[in-house]
Amino acid sequence: QVQVVESGGDLVQAGGSLRLSCAVSGSISDINLMGWYRQTPGKQRDMVATITSGGSTNYADSVKGRFTISRDNAKNKVYLQMNSLKPEDTAVYYCNLGYYAYAWNSYWGQGTQVTVSS
Repeated sequence: QVQVVESGGDLVQAGGSLRLSCAVSGSISDINLMGWYRQTPGKQRDMVATITSGGSTNYADSVKGRFTISRDNAKNKVYLQMNSLKPEDTAVYYCNLGYYAYAWNSYWGQGTQVTVSS
């Protein structure tokens, strides 16, 4: 049973920083893609940043230069360092794990709320 658990969401003032963490447990492939997505009420869930097991990263244009995704493969954890936060970064942030094993497997966490006040 694969479990994905996020933590680190909080209320922060504009210009501040937060670090989100995501822990994955269970039997997973060593070759995988982990990422952070965010969603606001009534809108679709959007990609924020992804990172492969090899360390290749991809960012949404809106967070480039402000957010950094990283991972610890030995601990099956992924992090999102968020700097220079803006009110428009307010959302529920979700962690996702994806890997291929006969078919694409995708697992989501329960989400963590990030609120940026102006």
